[in-house]
Amino acid sequence: MIFAARTTSPRRVAALGLAALLFAGCSSIPAVSPTPSPSMLPTVPPPAPSYSLAPSPTGCPTAAPAPLSGTATITMVTNFGTIVIKSDASVDPAGAGAFVALAQCGYYNNVIFHRIIPKFVIQAGDGTYGREPSVDLSKVGQGGPSWTITDSVVKDTYKRGTVALGLMGGSANTANSQFFIVLSDKAFSSNTVPYPIAGMVTTGLDIVDRIAQVPTGGEPESAGGAAGSGTQPLQPVVILSTNVTTP
Repeated sequence: MIFAARTTSPRRVAALGLAALLFAGCSSIPAVSPTPSPSMLPTVPPPAPSYSLAPSPTGCPTAAPAPLSGTATITMVTNFGTIVIKSDASVDPAGAGAFVALAQCGYYNNVIFHRIIPKFVIQAGDGTYGREPSVDLSKVGQGGPSWTITDSVVKDTYKRGTVALGLMGGSANTANSQFFIVLSDKAFSSNTVPYPIAGMVTTGLDIVDRIAQVPTGGEPESAGGAAGSGTQPLQPVVILSTNVTTP
């Protein structure tokens, strides 16, 4: 649930290479297979984010949401552009259910992408320490709701555009709000830890690629598991709003 949301000075982040941690602070990432670099996109400064001053959304789940039934479309507006994600219960009902419920209640509004690993993933969803305008750069990547979901049997592969939930230390049944978007078909091996699959990007992979090209930096990872190893964006990448529609 890491990068999930959180200047002009270098960002403090955690020591994680391509075996980085994914989730509310410390989720392990498997080794990355070599893959060609995506073609570079023109450098276009994004518009300044317009934050709501609300410290956190209200009405969000206080316990693990019900598994998704059917499909849902999540339109996620960032300060870099719009990403459209389709969630499908036939792939992973528990992962999709958590992601859709949090998007629907506004949990991801004003939350930053706090981790970028080129050719691998971009990560967001820490609504505890990664929400503008009160991002805590020393802790972003360690937060999320108090509940976790029970993993489903993953029925799909992690390919370019897959949206999946992070796991605490790679352990089963520890996912909640933090999610990542896969950048390459070759990023994950066949024996990857089964991260719950929340959905698939259907529109906006060019926006995902543009976010992936934001310069990163940071100090060695803290003992608490904050995002690091030079993976934290050096400019804000913010989810401004999410909207959920169902058939």
